[in-house]
Amino acid sequence: MRPRAPALALCLFLLLLLPGAAGEDRGETWWDRTGSPAARKVGRSLKNQVKAVAALSKKSWAYVSCHVWPQDCDEEKKAASKSLGWTLPLLGQQYMDILSNWFCHFKECCDRDDCRITNNITGLEIDLSTRLHGQHLAQEVVLKSVKGFLSVPQPEKPLVLSFHGWSGTGKNFVTRMLADHLYRDGLESECVQVFISMLHFPHLKYVDMYKEKLMKQVSDTVQRCGQALFVFDEAEKLPPSLLDTIKPFLDHYDTIREVDYRRATFLFLSNLGGNTINEVVLSWIRAGRSREAITMEDVEPRLRAEILKSTDGNFGHSRLVKENMVDFFVPFLPLEYHHVKLCARDAFLGRDLEYTEEALDKVAKMMVYVPKEEKLFSAQGCKSISQRINLFLP
Repeated sequence: MRPRAPALALCLFLLLLLPGAAGEDRGETWWDRTGSPAARKVGRSLKNQVKAVAALSKKSWAYVSCHVWPQDCDEEKKAASKSLGWTLPLLGQQYMDILSNWFCHFKECCDRDDCRITNNITGLEIDLSTRLHGQHLAQEVVLKSVKGFLSVPQPEKPLVLSFHGWSGTGKNFVTRMLADHLYRDGLESECVQVFISMLHFPHLKYVDMYKEKLMKQVSDTVQRCGQALFVFDEAEKLPPSLLDTIKPFLDHYDTIREVDYRRATFLFLSNLGGNTINEVVLSWIRAGRSREAITMEDVEPRLRAEILKSTDGNFGHSRLVKENMVDFFVPFLPLEYHHVKLCARDAFLGRDLEYTEEALDKVAKMMVYVPKEEKLFSAQGCKSISQRINLFLP
């Protein structure tokens, strides 16, 4: 039975590489000793091609290896990688770079201490300034607090931010931005834990079990990833004693404990204080002043006071707030008509859809605005915008 061409080629390749086939004493192969002149010529040609492929493979591996593990790239590998880089066509080099990136998808291979962490502050700044609308205070406080916190080699305590404002004003949106720019896998990163009060802690009768489980989860996450991010959505609905349970994680301490929580960030998201924030903005607009002139000093003291006296939830009565564990109470201002139009524009662009000013106006007019007299603020913020643009699709 006649062997197929691939099988024959494989046999020839193996013959070239067999220890007995290669004359180690004279550098001769089986082809050189037993074949006819024509066969010897073919054998030498194949041998040279195999050597060339082997040399190229070695350089290719050096190229990928130096991209994947630069800290282990010795001088020999660097030389091979460099020579291949000069000889590769542009498309070939792109393929090699793709291969390097593919390798990195399965193994941490950057030159940082932890490749799960990106800390892309520039990207965060761009997103906050271009995609977050009507929130000049949140933009400034979030960017500066996170940037400053990450620049300190040994912070005294974790960073604790509390986001407050009406639904749809951007609290979850900014949380997602933070995760996307600080971690390679965003909210899906093993360094990030998101807790939703009514989903993860729905029953008061199980609060002791919740406390034990939460403490273990926080501890395990920090041990696995020192710069961890913890998000507590609907913070005002957390069981009363659960907030006090995590207080030790947020506190100041000078000595390093068995588990060091000082590089972690804790975010609390809440609708508490939304009305107070809106009152401040409304009074400024009624006085003929620009909302962009509002400062943290104009809002945060009133916001904090409202949270402390609030009876709508347990957040303000927790030790976290009373003992000043929260670094910043970040106000998210109510969104006006032109902010809603910007959200609609982003929703169209996010789906690669064309839009007109008329379409943006129609989307914005579908929202409910308050107070009744001025109708200045969208009662839903930008929530449901992405669903509403479906009405304008062909």
